[in-house]
Amino acid sequence: MRRLALFCGGFAAGIFLAQYLLPGGWLLSGGLVCLALGFGALLLPECWRKRAILCLVGAALALGWNWLYVRQVSEPMEALADTQQALTMTLTEYPAETRFGAKVTVRAEGLPGKLTYYGDPSLLQLSPGQCLTDEVYLQSASRIRDDDVTVFNSKGVFLLAYSRGTVAFHAGTMDAPRWWPARLGRAMQVRIRDLFSGDDAGFLLALLTGRKGELSTQADVDLSEAGVYHILAVSGMHCAYLLAMVGFLAGKHRRRLTAVAAIPTLIFYAVLTGGSPSVVRACVMLSFLTAAPLFRRESDPPTALMAALFLILLDNPFAAKSVSLQLSFGAVVGLLWLSPKLYRGLAGEKKHGRLFTFTTVSISTTFGCLALTAPISAYYFGSFAPVSLLSNLLCLWAVGIVFIGGLAAVLLSFFYLPLGTVIGLVPRLLIKYILAVCHALAALPYHGVYFCNPYLKYWMGFVYLLFAAAWLLKPKGRRKFAVAAALSVLTLAVTVRAGESRFCHRLNAAAVDVGQGQSVILRSGTETALVDCGSGNNWRDAGCDTADELLTMGCRRVDRVILTHFDDDHINGVEHLLARVGAETLTIPKAEGGAALDRLLELAERYGMDVETVTEETHLPFGNGELTIFPPLGVSGSNELGLTVLASAGEHSFLITGDMERATEKKLIETYELPELDVLMAGHHGSKNSTSKELLDAVTPGTVIISVGSNSYGHPAEDTLRRLARAGCDIYRTDRHGTVYLSFD
Repeated sequence: MRRLALFCGGFAAGIFLAQYLLPGGWLLSGGLVCLALGFGALLLPECWRKRAILCLVGAALALGWNWLYVRQVSEPMEALADTQQALTMTLTEYPAETRFGAKVTVRAEGLPGKLTYYGDPSLLQLSPGQCLTDEVYLQSASRIRDDDVTVFNSKGVFLLAYSRGTVAFHAGTMDAPRWWPARLGRAMQVRIRDLFSGDDAGFLLALLTGRKGELSTQADVDLSEAGVYHILAVSGMHCAYLLAMVGFLAGKHRRRLTAVAAIPTLIFYAVLTGGSPSVVRACVMLSFLTAAPLFRRESDPPTALMAALFLILLDNPFAAKSVSLQLSFGAVVGLLWLSPKLYRGLAGEKKHGRLFTFTTVSISTTFGCLALTAPISAYYFGSFAPVSLLSNLLCLWAVGIVFIGGLAAVLLSFFYLPLGTVIGLVPRLLIKYILAVCHALAALPYHGVYFCNPYLKYWMGFVYLLFAAAWLLKPKGRRKFAVAAALSVLTLAVTVRAGESRFCHRLNAAAVDVGQGQSVILRSGTETALVDCGSGNNWRDAGCDTADELLTMGCRRVDRVILTHFDDDHINGVEHLLARVGAETLTIPKAEGGAALDRLLELAERYGMDVETVTEETHLPFGNGELTIFPPLGVSGSNELGLTVLASAGEHSFLITGDMERATEKKLIETYELPELDVLMAGHHGSKNSTSKELLDAVTPGTVIISVGSNSYGHPAEDTLRRLARAGCDIYRTDRHGTVYLSFD
């Protein structure tokens, strides 16, 4: 069995090498080099010979397989990008609602890979297996405008298809057995909504079926900030619960019957929940482990893990770039390798009571998972939750009961609905307990730390070196690890304080990189204001990014949220922001806002904010300086009916005009006396009709910041960049420089 693990490990290493390091033209050459090294390994001592050959042959096959997959699947799909085609497509899942209609993953006749199809809301009436014919515009899924994207390719999707014609629907193969798991999953979702409501239903939908979109923003934030969001990602934990149920029904001494029943159940569950890398990994691993008794072999978790990784990468080498896969496998490696060592180190050789054992197992399990997943989370999500040790201890025991009880309630309700309702009482109470605990922990100061603090990455590297040194130093014992843990906590406190101290100047500002949108933090003394919070890029969460910055500054409550106008790319992050960071006052223009304004007012009421409408020039004390808010000056249009914000401290000043364009800028400088500026926020993300020469001549800014991201509008315009250059301005762009920090003294 270990030979299989070595081969699969070499294959996985080759795939990761191909995906992350080797250029496409070097894959075959790299494979030949690995084969040559494999032959050279024949000269090694016998104890190393077989291991080296298996690893190198696996790596050589991986490089060749990656090259073949690109030629046969990826390249033919990418060749169709930026063309319009008439395609007949089969749905592989249920469609999901989007802001502009609906989307679904499909397979098209004659194409080797999958596509994501975007259509109108009528798509929501379709089921997996049904077909549609449409004229579509095809776009690469690996690069969207200026951004490299891996989320689609890692799922085997290589093209995005946008509807451009009249859609025709066909029955297709929707009644075929292959679609039964998806249909059962949809039936379970409907029944969960019948039995539960609100966040109870949203939590159970995510836990049982992998559908996360129905939790409230507050619950979603609390689970994430408390460090237990992983319980909603269908993975090994869920499959282990399912296996435990099968084992209980089969009888604890009937290992072969358990294996025979468990393997098809696990496969069915993987298909039902969408087949993410984490659940496929868990199902393959558990299938290998439970199948061992059928062949009179001992279970071997490392071999099962490597075999699961091999099968996933064989199906799609691009899955190596899946964050879900990396986190899932990192967590399991930590559980298999590090957690047992931590448990033995904490528990020693003595026998202990159940409470001590439970606590020790929870601590060792949490640390084992975090050891390899923390750097991945830091890289992709920019955060680390120290409170997760406590939240896992308090919540994980309840999650198992919720899973088993919720699944039993749903399945039994198909036979007799009142019975499902009664059984569902226990899961309902425990869900409320979990959410209440997470909400309380997420409110603790320093429950999470964020890597917008530039010193934090050095702290993490220091901690890993510290524990590695403790591991290597002789003699063995607990004391050196206790010292390492104490030093880690102490240096974390110093690192967090150092991050906060960067914002102790007379006036501080941060133009947060939120993509194609705007979010500007202003801080002076102990007061903080936020001007706008939104993004036009649906893969960016402006509220999350801004909250990370605020919490890194040590700000847990904003004094004033000022919204220049009600366009989505300036306000759609407010809800997520308020779920994480409180606010005292909402300041808005007196203008028509429609549904967007109604939503903002509802949020203000929910979070206890005062609402102020600006109709005249308003001067507000602001820490060591002053905020001046100018009312709308335009005649029509949301861009021209927005607020302008001037932050001043002594001789220093910073002006934010929202999406104001040239004509209204002219009114602004004619109506109000503006000072010479240190910094100007470019209007309308660098549009050619904003940040006019007249405004630049009037306020003579030394620095101009352009808040911009991937867009189809041509922002920032070349005309604007030339104007700024001729005016002698230093130019900073969030799409190139990231978040721009300013300090004035």
